[in-house]
Amino acid sequence: MKIVFDCRYTRFDQHDGISRYTAGIVTELAALHPVTMLISDHRQLALLPPLPWELVSSPTSAMEPFIARTINRLKPDVVFSPMQTMGSWGRKYALLLTVHDLIYYSNRTPPRNLAWPIRALWRLYHLSWWPQRMLLNRSDGVVTVSETTKKLIEDHKLTVKPITVVHNAATSPAAPDMTRSMPSAGILVYMGSFMPYKNVDTLVRAAAALPGYTLHLMSRIDDAERTRLTALAPQANLVFHNGATDAEYLELLQEATALVSASRDEGFGIPLVEAMNVGTPVITSDIAIFREIGGEAALYFDPDSPDELAARVLQLSMPAEWATRSKRSVVQASRFTWARSAKTLLAALEETEAARRGAGSGATDAGAVSPTTARTAATD
Repeated sequence: MKIVFDCRYTRFDQHDGISRYTAGIVTELAALHPVTMLISDHRQLALLPPLPWELVSSPTSAMEPFIARTINRLKPDVVFSPMQTMGSWGRKYALLLTVHDLIYYSNRTPPRNLAWPIRALWRLYHLSWWPQRMLLNRSDGVVTVSETTKKLIEDHKLTVKPITVVHNAATSPAAPDMTRSMPSAGILVYMGSFMPYKNVDTLVRAAAALPGYTLHLMSRIDDAERTRLTALAPQANLVFHNGATDAEYLELLQEATALVSASRDEGFGIPLVEAMNVGTPVITSDIAIFREIGGEAALYFDPDSPDELAARVLQLSMPAEWATRSKRSVVQASRFTWARSAKTLLAALEETEAARRGAGSGATDAGAVSPTTARTAATD
């Protein structure tokens, strides 16, 4: 079976969420089975493993709907894309597409780093469910990163194809028996964007009620938003990092009392796993996806209540409570590994390719036959 893995969403300098998902899984998948990567820029190779690769057009190119014509020349048996927008017209191979979340159907502001034509198309795409249904149903199977998102896909009837859960993970999983000491400094860490649904205002207001604690906001931020958040609670002790390397972020996590998030919607929650992986407790908004990822290790609060968040932080000021949450966090994080996710993905690829082959050599991009068994990385 020849597997082609779409790595065209890999960044050049530092991973974002989809880029990290791509690199993490393709690295472990290649340890199980030969893989050929698709890239659209040679600079992407710096953040990818040393595997065979082919240079093709960008996923944002006007030629993307017809990318299958190029890929057909590689004669793959099955192609996996970590996004759902990969072109599929005229393909001669099995195809699995990925849906990370459905956030932008209820939070319609597109990512600010996209060019304005892409932002405009992004808004149009999320005005209705039918474009998503059309793309997903042209595949042979759908991958998503959490049981929560899988349920949303099913609730909205976005595909008739089988759905496989292939979780995100932290880059380097810790040993489940790792033990940490409670930090002496009151450090709270937030890793994420400043888009409205991230609800950073609640974090800032809570920080204002926590003298002796410093809230570190790690991601890049524009001047206007920084000024707004600073004015929101002038007494809060805020540190705006405006971006950090992976090493800087990891170092601060290892010194932190907790990682905090007040987000109202997520597809997964990679920062939770990253923090738990190093034994740092997490305090998060009480939403379904965070319950799935944080389990019994995390502390939860009403995202509309800064006071409740502050109370959870003070709960962790008790050494026994902090130690218990730290220990639980490492165990919980061990459920999410790239190796486990790659194993689950390989099973899905094998089953999908076998089903398509069983349908006959004349199968088209409609995906006539699909496997019926959904798999979950966490239960392998």
